[in-house]
Amino acid sequence: MRWADLDVLGHVNNVVYVDYLQEARVDLFRANGASRIDDPADDLAEAAVVVRHEVSYLAPLTFGSRPVSIDCWVTEIRVAAFTLAYELFQERDGERVVYARAKTVLTPYVFATERPRRLSPVERETLSAYLEPEERGARVALPASRPETAAHYPVQVRFSDVDVYGHVNNVKYFEYLQEARIRLIGEVWKGLDPISIVVAQTDVDYRVPILFRPEAYDAWSWVARVGTRSATIESLILDGETVLARARVTIVFFDQHTQRSTQPPEPYLDRLRALLPS
Repeated sequence: MRWADLDVLGHVNNVVYVDYLQEARVDLFRANGASRIDDPADDLAEAAVVVRHEVSYLAPLTFGSRPVSIDCWVTEIRVAAFTLAYELFQERDGERVVYARAKTVLTPYVFATERPRRLSPVERETLSAYLEPEERGARVALPASRPETAAHYPVQVRFSDVDVYGHVNNVKYFEYLQEARIRLIGEVWKGLDPISIVVAQTDVDYRVPILFRPEAYDAWSWVARVGTRSATIESLILDGETVLARARVTIVFFDQHTQRSTQPPEPYLDRLRALLPS
């Protein structure tokens, strides 16, 4: 962990978890033989793109000198895609404390043609060494269109957001969604005293690569569900009418004193409910 990883609550920010997962994934490919140094075009550490992230945040992670460990393994190998699972944890007094579990769907990618490709026999064999199959559950569909209640946030791509292939890195999408979500919540609760929220779940589909350019992209976010202790915010990142990414985020109202979920006063919930699509 780095000091800069923390947010205003003193927790490791939800975006940073995804950065940790990326580091674990690249380490798996490079340090354990899944990286094809003899043929960079088949190097899964460099030539695979994220299709979907599903991240469940189970407990707040605070700063400390004790390292965070990540177990990473393969759960499914398909013709042109594979799925990795992760568990982010620490060992404390002989007990395993799990902070997050996640899954990432990836596909090998030919950047010269901007198209996915099939896994090679060598790649399939290499990934099979880390395979722990599990039954594939029904994947919850993410939003394909936005309601009239959606709030707009211009996404300005920074030069540092872009990887060596000219695409915005998958982790940066979580930043864009966070910025759009903060803008939405700030407007909804304007005039009310600040209250704390944490992210419990984030699901993101990556549809079309976001590229560096001077013009901003459009992020639209809206309230899709309101409970007593949590709410769901859905988002789309668009280029005109083209969907670049779609997401669903579950936020939880949080008591900093007890470090547990809490029910906020009714005015906060009422303002969220007023934004629910009819």
